[in-house]
Amino acid sequence: MAPLFLTSRPYACGYARSYVSAPCPAPVPAKDDPVTMHRYRSHTCGALRESDIGQTVRLSGWCHRIRDHGGVLFIDLRDHYGMTQVVVDPDSPAFADAEAARSEWVIRIDGKVKARLEGTENPNLATGKVEVFATALEVLGPAAELPLPVFGDLEYPEDTRLKYRFLDLRRDKLHNNIMLRAKVIDSLRTRMKNSGFNEFQTPILTASSPEGARDFLVPSRLHPGKFYALPQAPQQYKQLLMMAGFDRYFQIAPCFRDEDPRADRLPGEFYQLDVEMSFVEQEDVFATMEPVITGVFEEFAEGRTVAKNWPRIPYAEAIAKYGSDKPDLRNPLVMQDVSEPFRGSGFKVFARILEGEKNRVWAIPAPGGGSRAFCDRMNSWAQGEGQPGLGYLMVKEDGEGQGPIANNIGPERVAQIIEQMGLKGGDACFFVAGDPEKFYKFAGSARNKVGTELKLIDENAFAFAWIVDFPMFEYNEDEKKVDFSHNPFSMPQGGLKALTEEDPLSLKAFQYDIACNGYELASGGIRNHKPEAMVKAFEIAGYGEETVIERFGGMYRAFQYGAPPHGGMAAGVDRIIMLLARATNLREVALFPMNQQAVDLLMGAPAEATPKQLREAHLRVNMPEKNG
Repeated sequence: MAPLFLTSRPYACGYARSYVSAPCPAPVPAKDDPVTMHRYRSHTCGALRESDIGQTVRLSGWCHRIRDHGGVLFIDLRDHYGMTQVVVDPDSPAFADAEAARSEWVIRIDGKVKARLEGTENPNLATGKVEVFATALEVLGPAAELPLPVFGDLEYPEDTRLKYRFLDLRRDKLHNNIMLRAKVIDSLRTRMKNSGFNEFQTPILTASSPEGARDFLVPSRLHPGKFYALPQAPQQYKQLLMMAGFDRYFQIAPCFRDEDPRADRLPGEFYQLDVEMSFVEQEDVFATMEPVITGVFEEFAEGRTVAKNWPRIPYAEAIAKYGSDKPDLRNPLVMQDVSEPFRGSGFKVFARILEGEKNRVWAIPAPGGGSRAFCDRMNSWAQGEGQPGLGYLMVKEDGEGQGPIANNIGPERVAQIIEQMGLKGGDACFFVAGDPEKFYKFAGSARNKVGTELKLIDENAFAFAWIVDFPMFEYNEDEKKVDFSHNPFSMPQGGLKALTEEDPLSLKAFQYDIACNGYELASGGIRNHKPEAMVKAFEIAGYGEETVIERFGGMYRAFQYGAPPHGGMAAGVDRIIMLLARATNLREVALFPMNQQAVDLLMGAPAEATPKQLREAHLRVNMPEKNG
């Protein structure tokens, strides 16, 4: 039998890891002659089948688990492609070496393939009907005492896992997540190319750009006192590619932002599917990218449903109905404004709040949540979130309201709320009052909490939506000025006329996001490609024309020489993979992430620079003073 080697042809196996094997083009060795075999393996640890019974083979891999059954040693030998059970009898020449082996030692074994005894087959392994009786064993790499186990899926401190990431990556779950990542990225690339896009690589060393986060700065050795910036996104470059006439661009782009980490955001760097198209309007982008994203999720859904025909939800509507611009539409609950039944009512707390011009009362329905225990639990949760509490109304089986609010506002107002919210016997309703701009995030969290507690969320679904009509500008309370709300390069709806004649805070932008299961999956916009409109938009945000030319000179100049209408988006690759992998933390789908304090425990970064490095970069360290 010809020795088998690896190819890129996919082959699914029963073991959690997948592998591929194909005939090697090398000359066929003498039958059953291990001397003529490849130095390390004739097969991978996932390749052997019943058809190989009787063959002499050579395997190399890690000792996943070693078991002693009455003097006979069983070694589960693991590599990237799968696992094979190796049997070492006491009379085997390999027995002494096998006795010395420990977990995660790397070994090479020669042996003969035999059928497993009836009743001992392992249906969970692709190799589960055979085993290899070892005749020789060589230790290729002994392992020290392990700082964390590879066998099993035990919880372990995250800092230990990150420091020894090379061991953590051997564990099945994480290994499979990384392989899923590779397959998803391959799928994205294929789908983009099939849609007529070309992949281009844009510079990593560039100029600083206001993308909404801090830049990572790189000092210039050749230009003392000046700095490059790592790109927060390839925004300007991809627009310049449209100026250059390339029409459809994409890139799996690394992006760098010096911002605080959180569960759905990796510190320092992340990857995005970056896209730009010429001669398009907003709906053209939607029609192009919706099938790409939907297709990837369908490909890796593993039985989960994937929503099609995504709804378009205006930003203001998303805030009012779901308390979020990235709503989880698997949750059927929709909030409503119920201010009128409380205005001038006997429930004085809400009645007084409604005397404020901007103030409102929002209601969150809770179907099936009409028990005092559940309402008290939600009230305690709200207090734990820093709120004074969460008002509620319960509906009795006869349709009448009960609870403190019902007792204070009277049956007519209660009936009005019940009718408006579509409540039935056994339901409840929770209320949040004040300025919606200040409480909408809490209201959205309460909606999510109710949906989760009452098990209303379909955990086996992906629910997408386009969030549209974002505000072009917002008021920055800290700096007391108008600022860009989202991407500063988006086209305002109404163009230059709207910028010059309308209240900036009332303007909407051709700006859109993709929301999925409560996460922002992508963001994009139709670009402001007219120089005079670009300058006016930046002027409103406090940047003069000189600043625009200085900071965005390349793009500003390009707009002077025939700029096509263009637009695009960027989708978070890490978040896509996180959702597909059923993970809740991006570090579970990244190879070598930093910890929550933005420290790379494996490589020891960030680290101090040597005096020589500082001199060459013309830098001097100015450490902050220590308190006390």
